[in-house]
Amino acid sequence: MLYLCLGYQENEKLQSMSDDDRAALVDECKAYDRMLWENGYCLKGNALPPAAGAVTLRFEDGKVCVNEGPYAQTKEQLGGILLLEARDLNHAIQLMSQLPAMRRGGALEIRPVVANTEEGR
Repeated sequence: MLYLCLGYQENEKLQSMSDDDRAALVDECKAYDRMLWENGYCLKGNALPPAAGAVTLRFEDGKVCVNEGPYAQTKEQLGGILLLEARDLNHAIQLMSQLPAMRRGGALEIRPVVANTEEGR
């Protein structure tokens, strides 16, 4: 079964780390990512640039309003996505709970991906 994993983080916490600690965490996360890839769990994954360059769309009164910047209802911002192949939700939770970056705080949302029944949709 496919699961979309959305990683949220507080950029201030990451920026407050020393360069050495941040580099060590990045190296540890890359090693864990390699394990996910090598074992066929990770199908696609990307980090996102800082949320300051984001654009937020809201639909109000039948119109689309475009706001520059991140306007999430939380101080955590989306930092990356991962498409994960797991046996079931418990397996996805087990795999993602070992992600080294989770020790630094933040949140990771896991959602099942619904298969499209029509080609090209």
